[in-house]
Amino acid sequence: MNYSFLHLKSLGTRLDLINPKEPNLFRKLYPYKKVCRISFDDTFVLPRPAEPMVITDTTFRDGQQARPPYTVEQISKIFDFLHELGGRSGLIRQSEFFLYSKKDKKAVEECLAKEYRYPQVTGWIRCNKEDLKLVKQMGLKETGMLTSVSDYHIYLKLGKDRKKAMEDYLEVIEMALELGIVPRCHFEDITRADIYGFCIPFAQKLMELSKQSGMPIKIRLCDTMGYGVPYPGAALPRNVGKIIRAFTDEAEVPGKWLEWHGHNDFHKALINASTAWLYGCSAANGTLLGFGERTGNTPIEALVIEYISITGDDDAANTHVISEIAEYFQKELKYNIPPNYPFVGRDFNATSAGIHVDGLAKNEEIYNIFDTKHILGREVPIIITDKSGRAGIAYWLNHHLKLTGENKITKNHPAVGKIYKKIMEQYNKGRTTSMSHEEMMALAKRYLPELFQSEFDYLKETAHRVAAKIINKLCDGITKLDKESIQEKFNELLTNYPFIQFAYLTDQDGKLFTWVISHPEDRSKFKELVEGEDLSDREWFKVPMQTGKMHITDFYRSVYTGKLCLTVSSPIFNEEDEIIGVFGADIRFEELLKIHNELEEEEQEEE
Repeated sequence: MNYSFLHLKSLGTRLDLINPKEPNLFRKLYPYKKVCRISFDDTFVLPRPAEPMVITDTTFRDGQQARPPYTVEQISKIFDFLHELGGRSGLIRQSEFFLYSKKDKKAVEECLAKEYRYPQVTGWIRCNKEDLKLVKQMGLKETGMLTSVSDYHIYLKLGKDRKKAMEDYLEVIEMALELGIVPRCHFEDITRADIYGFCIPFAQKLMELSKQSGMPIKIRLCDTMGYGVPYPGAALPRNVGKIIRAFTDEAEVPGKWLEWHGHNDFHKALINASTAWLYGCSAANGTLLGFGERTGNTPIEALVIEYISITGDDDAANTHVISEIAEYFQKELKYNIPPNYPFVGRDFNATSAGIHVDGLAKNEEIYNIFDTKHILGREVPIIITDKSGRAGIAYWLNHHLKLTGENKITKNHPAVGKIYKKIMEQYNKGRTTSMSHEEMMALAKRYLPELFQSEFDYLKETAHRVAAKIINKLCDGITKLDKESIQEKFNELLTNYPFIQFAYLTDQDGKLFTWVISHPEDRSKFKELVEGEDLSDREWFKVPMQTGKMHITDFYRSVYTGKLCLTVSSPIFNEEDEIIGVFGADIRFEELLKIHNELEEEEQEEE
């Protein structure tokens, strides 16, 4: 077989658009009823690494298409993580956002207000003029826009031909340039597109517009279905390296204006992104933990490690933040990361060969891919077997329960001895496999229950969080003791939140000013209440008066209704920030918990 090794240089050849009546669906490569095919054309294109290599983020765009939408608060926190991970050095260069909903816009505003140099905040829109106006309104300097390039999208989805599609795209792109907005054209479905019949002529048109306007026009090469392959001798349109070199060499697109966006349908998201870097595409696009539609996107944390592997630039990223991100996703977002997930999974660097405490210092490097404590801020986990001993069990508990300092457990702890005894009973009966994480956690909960949050404690936290948000919202609008307006707010509050059985307001001396009872059947139980009654000795009154902050009591049985309740109270301030009274609400715990999920969903929608 003859191989010709091509190192293409700019040809400067003008390619004309090919506009067939029928779509080219590359049926030999994509038979649909069979697994897609990879063809080889016996030609090789040599690598030409990009300069610079950077990472761009789509966690808040593509990443949100695979999970419940993030709240504004969560987006703000994750954006901070991106900045700390690689934004300070400019490695993580940009992050893109939707611009359509009220919540989308608020998230953009919050992230812009941080004034980070990197990641830069950019938009994502459909390629139409109305969407472009949103970018201008938000004050963004750059936006991605959907410019699909395969005949699957142009003919079958949009109902156009190539000529019409290109004309429509160019009209909006020209408008973006007139508005001073850098367009980033998303060449959707590039690996099923006619590279020389449509993509390169389109890219050449964009470069002409760029020269005329004096502004960059970027191109994102979207491997929408994950069909791209990194194999040097593979043919277009699936060969990642040849796609990149066609754009840089024949369309004369600067590598720094190119971006690769890949999906993981065929387990090639990371290797394809790395290949794009090596063949001259500056930006590799991804999401944290690989979140994305269908099988996901290229994981940003993997791109960070890959970048360091290729360049040797250890200082470009704060890799400890990778572990912080994983912890946040698990604890705050309740995402269950697979235990063996690279870099962030619970057991990714553990081996069932059995690393024991007494041997960690001797053989850690044999089984550990690198110094995970130094690079990721996480110890090597151990596998518990009959050879682990009490020291191994104590190490396991301290590692997995994150016990530090005085809270660390020693091998002499009575609970460690009980766990060791239970484990050895199993091995004495003939067990040959290591103890699973779930088995060890069950033993820990059994013999060290004080270290675990009970279901009741979790429910209490939930009740506190939901109740606090509701009361904060109500108190925000009260600045004077006006009975009529307060009663109106009380009625609205009880209509929306019937789990509040009793709401009331005192003046600054603790004298009952006004109140309302939610359930008609309970009114007779509160008949002894009178206006002006002195309630200044109550905990819910005294604490807000002393601290100026909201207070939530522990649980108690209501003397009026017998229901399990907690009281939320908050000081009321006048326009001079002086306390003029205290608002309180008795909340029925059981009824609140029944609908707390619904309340949290409402809050997300409002954001």
